[in-house]
Amino acid sequence: MKSEVKVTVVCSTQDRASQNIKNILLALRKWEQVSSEFYSVFEFKNYRLVEIKDPLIYQDGLDRILKEAGFPANLLIFASKHRSKDARAILTVHSTGNINEAKFGGSQKHLAASSPQAVRSLLRSLKLLSENEEYEVTLECTHHGPSDLDVPSVFIEIGSNEEQWLDEVAGRIVAEAILLFKESDSPVAVGFGGTHYAPRQTALIFETDVAFGHIFPSHALDFLDEELIHQAFKRSKADFAYIDRKSMKAQQRERLSAMIERTGYEILKESDIRDMDGVPWQFCRQLRQKVKEVCPTGRARMTNGIKCECQNCICPKVKIARLSPSLLSEAEKLDRERLRKFLSDHNIAYIEYEDGRFAHVLIGLDSNCARLAAEELTNECIDIIKKKYEVNMNKGILQIIEKKFSPKRARSLGITEGPLYGRLARGESVVLDGKTINPEMVYELNIKAIKLNYDKAIEE
Repeated sequence: MKSEVKVTVVCSTQDRASQNIKNILLALRKWEQVSSEFYSVFEFKNYRLVEIKDPLIYQDGLDRILKEAGFPANLLIFASKHRSKDARAILTVHSTGNINEAKFGGSQKHLAASSPQAVRSLLRSLKLLSENEEYEVTLECTHHGPSDLDVPSVFIEIGSNEEQWLDEVAGRIVAEAILLFKESDSPVAVGFGGTHYAPRQTALIFETDVAFGHIFPSHALDFLDEELIHQAFKRSKADFAYIDRKSMKAQQRERLSAMIERTGYEILKESDIRDMDGVPWQFCRQLRQKVKEVCPTGRARMTNGIKCECQNCICPKVKIARLSPSLLSEAEKLDRERLRKFLSDHNIAYIEYEDGRFAHVLIGLDSNCARLAAEELTNECIDIIKKKYEVNMNKGILQIIEKKFSPKRARSLGITEGPLYGRLARGESVVLDGKTINPEMVYELNIKAIKLNYDKAIEE
């Protein structure tokens, strides 16, 4: 036995796809056969291949058995066949366990320890390697045994009938995906909703940084309870939940959301996951927590600039700065798109309320960045307001002076509705009975005072 071996590939003599994958694995590398009383065991660098004689779905406790035999594992990859009635050519990856009944191995309402990073790595490698082949690559929801595994595990499968199980092309794709396995630190979600093949979760793995542990399809949601949901998060070591909202009824969604929140986990929408793509989860978690504190009804928006800075920062921290909410509100009424462009062009994150309005809080990776952005945004707001109104500045107070036509004053000077009335309303002078009436004589001044204050950025 070699103590550095971490990844154990498990194959079964009763599974034709498993044998296909095993044979190609052995052909692709120079493995060393290790003597064992119970199993055929081969080792190559940090990989171990263990061949068993029984079906893979009934291997509850295999992690402990292997450890007692002198072959401990840090990750179990079960190389298996996938069976479906439609006989499609398909390559799948999934975690194991049972939501309700245990018809195919494992125990009822018991989930195996999942390996979300392996799920992500294997699925993405399958997609890349099968690019020129006629195989669909997808996740599957959590189903069948084994469920009693404390070492993280994952099934990788060839489907869906004997033609594909024996296909050397498929076997090579799976074997190479296994050998390309790479650990990562992607944020981990437990998935809820969708069909058995979890199309939304599959797309998110392909298109974002997220990884998925256990996934539950829509047809099984009614069997979930808080205990099983809590187990799913623990066995996946998950950071948050993702709900495929459109795949379930409103009543199911509300019940599910309440149970997830009671277990202490938050729910991220697809847009949230896509928005934080490329940003360390540690920073995203800090950011979301800070938004809850300073703006409970708001939602963080990360610009491309701050995403780039986060990638280059060893340990990004959340710093915030505030500007005058009244000033921001006045400017947003006049030119929202200009403000959005300003925010998008800076290396910051910002907050939007549920109705789409901008909050007066900016987030940066250092105090100077956050404070400078708040000061520049303040000047941007003032410039927007100047284009519409006359303004005065005095000791940190901005006075917005709005001149408004007063029909009452016009009537007091003898001008009622008609051509003269219209010209005055447009800001032109008029003559009535030989007397010149200037616009200023029929205008009222509305002065609004806004205090311009800068808060020091706060580190969290």
